[in-house]
Amino acid sequence: MTEANAGAGVSGSGKRIRVLIADDQDMVRTGFRLILQLQPDIEVVGEAADGAECVELARKLRPDVCLVDIRMPRLDGLEVTRLLAGPKAVDPLRVVVVTTFDQDDYVYGALHGGACGFLLKDAGPGLLVEAVRAASRGDALVSPAVTVRLLERIGEQRPAADAARRAAESSSPLTGRELDVVRLVAEGRTNQEISAELFVSLSTVKTHMASVQGKLKLRNRVEIAAWAWRCGVVGDR
Repeated sequence: MTEANAGAGVSGSGKRIRVLIADDQDMVRTGFRLILQLQPDIEVVGEAADGAECVELARKLRPDVCLVDIRMPRLDGLEVTRLLAGPKAVDPLRVVVVTTFDQDDYVYGALHGGACGFLLKDAGPGLLVEAVRAASRGDALVSPAVTVRLLERIGEQRPAADAARRAAESSSPLTGRELDVVRLVAEGRTNQEISAELFVSLSTVKTHMASVQGKLKLRNRVEIAAWAWRCGVVGDR
């Protein structure tokens, strides 16, 4: 059985997730490639050793997911993310930032720049694979340690967040059910988990998600989560 046919056995469609890896360390690129190519539904279509090469290859190859390191020569990962996935990007791509550096300014810069995931390099092979799969289907995955810290910071700012929440909810065009979905997205739930928790169908969840994105002018679930964190609606039901 060929590699392409192996992918068909998993996805049922024969289409594998096409991934571009960008990192200035050859050993890191090799390690990621070996991990990902063990998966029958994932194909590494290119590698870049610096940010400028990543942008060039991404625009040429149009991969389903770009794995991008933060610190690279010529263009850093944050600038690469803005160019490929930011608000001004034409036909934006899905970017997952993978880095050794667990710093808040990197996290916020990546997510605000349009990244649909933020993963630490020590998160392990399982999370790397899941981040690629999540990005390919339009979901987002942020390293658990990063998510917990972000939520802790929201907790520390609770008085201000409560005021922001009241203002957001009073002025928000979202319905009560849409706010429920937003809260669960901000807590890292997948669409399937939201469906189970709210006792609604998966298609209903997707409808709510599309409505939220349209009303708030947001591009993806990471921006929805950022809106929820910023407005302090996380954890309130």
